[in-house]
Amino acid sequence: MEDQKTLRLILGDQLNLKHSWFAKKESRATYLLMEMRQETDYVMHHIQKITAFFASMRRFSEELKEKGHKVIYLTLDDPDNSQSLEKNISQLIQEHKFTKFEYQLPDEYRLDRQLKALCERLEVECNPCHTDHFLTKREDVKDFFKGKKQYLMESFYRHMRKKHGIFMEGDKPYGGKWNYDRENRGSYDGKVELIKPKLFNNDVSSIVKIIKKSGVKTFGEINPKKLNWPVNRKQALAILRHFTGKLLPHFGTYQDAMIQESRTLFHSRLSFALNTKMLHPMEVINAVLEAWERDKRKIGIHNAEGFIRQILGWREFMRGIYWAFMPEYAEMNHFNHRKKLPHYYWDGDTKMNCMSQAIGQSLENAYAHHIQRLMVTGNFALLAGIDPNQVDAWYLGVYIDAIEWVEITNTRGMSQYADGGMVATKPYVSSANYIHKMSDYCKSCHYDHKKKTGEKACPFNSLYWEFYERNRKRLEKNPRAGMMYRTWDKMNKETKKEVLEQAKKYKSEIERL
Repeated sequence: MEDQKTLRLILGDQLNLKHSWFAKKESRATYLLMEMRQETDYVMHHIQKITAFFASMRRFSEELKEKGHKVIYLTLDDPDNSQSLEKNISQLIQEHKFTKFEYQLPDEYRLDRQLKALCERLEVECNPCHTDHFLTKREDVKDFFKGKKQYLMESFYRHMRKKHGIFMEGDKPYGGKWNYDRENRGSYDGKVELIKPKLFNNDVSSIVKIIKKSGVKTFGEINPKKLNWPVNRKQALAILRHFTGKLLPHFGTYQDAMIQESRTLFHSRLSFALNTKMLHPMEVINAVLEAWERDKRKIGIHNAEGFIRQILGWREFMRGIYWAFMPEYAEMNHFNHRKKLPHYYWDGDTKMNCMSQAIGQSLENAYAHHIQRLMVTGNFALLAGIDPNQVDAWYLGVYIDAIEWVEITNTRGMSQYADGGMVATKPYVSSANYIHKMSDYCKSCHYDHKKKTGEKACPFNSLYWEFYERNRKRLEKNPRAGMMYRTWDKMNKETKKEVLEQAKKYKSEIERL
């Protein structure tokens, strides 16, 4: 009906100015954005994460108003804010006599279920629509692997390359290779100059004050005068230009490296802008392709392909895994791990320098790159047998880009192997050898990365072998784990006994490591 008065919901991770909703002004449509305790409290979040979301939502609502759209914005301290999605929407529909409710499909299962239940109760017409963001539909990954025993990201990635014609020569990959992962594993060797990330000085003092006054429980650090994350599309585009212009030429080469001197190295820091939808994945991919086309000699294909694989392949693949297996995925615990997350995940106070560095920067910046998440904090949690529910909650709360669809698949799947191998073909665990190879953390550590046992032996070493011994029945038939068992079996009995005793000791005093 032409005269319907419509309320349209925009969630905090749906800040897409290019959405089809906004193509023209609709006098009978009103857009709703809400800051709610329901969203701040379902896990404990980093103060920068909540603040950045609220700041971005506020800027987005202002931009909508400037374009002539009608907007209702409920701040966290608004007396009319019930702090509940259902109550706020129901009340506004009744108060303003809306005859239709529309929403963009949410990316989190809990919100999807919540909105469906709400629409069953509302006495007005309800219509969901797509977010106009992802390159696949929710069910595409599940359909692609229908009848297959395992979901392999590489297969899906090749499909996406063909579908979108990216790095293709007919039906063959450009350069004859589908990926250049082998060229993307370098430690930082100092041969190229480190480049500072693009940062902002967004004053969010008023938002931080409201968050604290409202009693929202948070952790981590913040400078209210200098929130350095992008809070609007203009800033997000500035980060994209900085990445393609200055960082991309060295991204792939050093994407797995970790050093104390630089927290970000050549990483893009685009994940927050992408996951809030301020940027579209294809515009990011195209920007990288255009930069590569302009100067292929400067930007090797391994740099461009390595980044595009993360967006075109991994990001879409993980979203598909999420919708294929939720809600059961959130309960998976393949190794039946039950231990509590140690205190240093919350305060960074540990003698393990790699953990102190990775956690410390996470608490300071609400950010760590993928290897710090996977092979330091995630690696240790898996070796130590931490409950994946606690690991999930920490990752979901600490990182500014963490929204459940992307966090839980990377944490419970890739990092913790709690799904039994749906995402990863093997557990991503390592001894200190990998961390020493890829970082400078071990050089200034209390522990000795070379020692498996004895005084100051690195905890990662004994815990690594104890993990494999403890899970032998589950892992020894895994072809990618066979070499570890052959190495372990060659050790003499006394050495193995000492290693297992060292691991037992460290587990018993895990809070003091």
